[in-house]
Amino acid sequence: MNTIRRLSFIALLFAPLAAAGQQDTLRLSLEQALELARTTNPAIRATRNDEAVADWDVRQAYGSLLPSASVGGGVSWQGAGEQRLGSLTLAQNQPAYYISSYDVGLTFHLDGSKLLAPAAARARRSVTAAQIRAAEVSLDAAVTRAYLEMLRRADGETLTRQQLERARFNLRLAQGQQEVGTVTPLDVRQAEVQVGRAEVGVLQATNALNTARLRLLQQIGMEGDRPLVPTTVFQLEEPTWDQDALLTRAFERNPTLAARLAAVDAGRVQVKQARSAYLPSLSARAGLSGFTRQASSTESLITSAQSSVAQQVASCVTVNELYARLADPLPTRDCTAIRFTDEQRNAIITQNSSFPFSFTGQPPSASLSLSLPIFQGLGRERQLEAAKVQREDADLQVREQRIAVTADLTIALRTVSTAYQSASLEARNRSVADEQLRLAGERYRVGAISFVDLVDAETVKAEADQAWVNSIYAYHDAVAQLESVVGESLR
Repeated sequence: MNTIRRLSFIALLFAPLAAAGQQDTLRLSLEQALELARTTNPAIRATRNDEAVADWDVRQAYGSLLPSASVGGGVSWQGAGEQRLGSLTLAQNQPAYYISSYDVGLTFHLDGSKLLAPAAARARRSVTAAQIRAAEVSLDAAVTRAYLEMLRRADGETLTRQQLERARFNLRLAQGQQEVGTVTPLDVRQAEVQVGRAEVGVLQATNALNTARLRLLQQIGMEGDRPLVPTTVFQLEEPTWDQDALLTRAFERNPTLAARLAAVDAGRVQVKQARSAYLPSLSARAGLSGFTRQASSTESLITSAQSSVAQQVASCVTVNELYARLADPLPTRDCTAIRFTDEQRNAIITQNSSFPFSFTGQPPSASLSLSLPIFQGLGRERQLEAAKVQREDADLQVREQRIAVTADLTIALRTVSTAYQSASLEARNRSVADEQLRLAGERYRVGAISFVDLVDAETVKAEADQAWVNSIYAYHDAVAQLESVVGESLR
């Protein structure tokens, strides 16, 4: 079956569905299907989300090199009563207090791990990007296989319909032969059985085609059952790729190898980070703070101030008496000048109105420290050794993947060559089977062979057609496998 007939049949197959809902019919080339899958497939979209996290990891690594700033504040309440310190009573009838405070600070910490954090984050981002590309290549391969499978099933259904038409023709031929008496009714019954088998084959082939279409929609990332018309034409071409050139491209483009190479770079940075644990670390801090403290009532404050003034007056009187009793009296002070005034009362009331934002600032503070780790229970040694082992494992995985790429590419290239040669042979076998069936039909018309011989020729023809179709798509499957090894399209 040629390509034009195959595409025509696919168009006829989907014509009823397209007529029922033309706006929902998808006519997709392989390139369009791949592009749509990269956009709508949930798994690849979830994988791509890791790239945004990796980008923010890099930004955070650079941000960790800057000082961190903090602003804090709070309010509290202290109830009325005695203020005690152990067994000592510091104040009695203490009023309730409202307290607020603030603190503004800058903190800076620097060590070897932080210095290497941006390089480590960039290396991890490279690993993530390589893993995303590997997922995209894997998705492309899956969509390509699903696309080819749908075309394979479409060709298979076309073959079964052709077999049904030949079986119906043979039935009419047997019925005509029976009417002229050249065959028995047994031939007609056998022809009817062949028609029934061909109808079953058409049903199964149609179901297989619908299944392949749904699987393709699933790979693309689309929900529901909707008509889909593939439009890409795949040509059977003799492979002319040079193995050495393909191997060079594969070493550069193979996604798994690229991801493992990125892991090697990340491992080197991790080793450097582990070694940086032996370096000193620097810490610095600067800050400002303030507070307010306001009593719920000023009566006790005023009473305390009045008591203090009264004590000052009593002290002044006592001193004056002592001065007067001296043999050579000293001048006395005017104790009447010491008194509690309204200005003092108003000042106490005003100063007590500080809550919550009339802060009393504290002196600024700053600190700088340098720390050199001496012994940490062999934790640094263990971490360094683990990083070295991980880097060595990554190197070995790269070597393993290079060997795998070389073997896979060699096998895939030979598989493509074998598939091409097989398709050429199957095409010749199909031509021979077609000629054999034509001769068998002519001999049956003249009574030279039995209907069983005609059915045998029909079976050979059906098997040759199916083998030819399978060989064609085996070739394209092999090319798709080769492309997944190389990491890019070769068509």
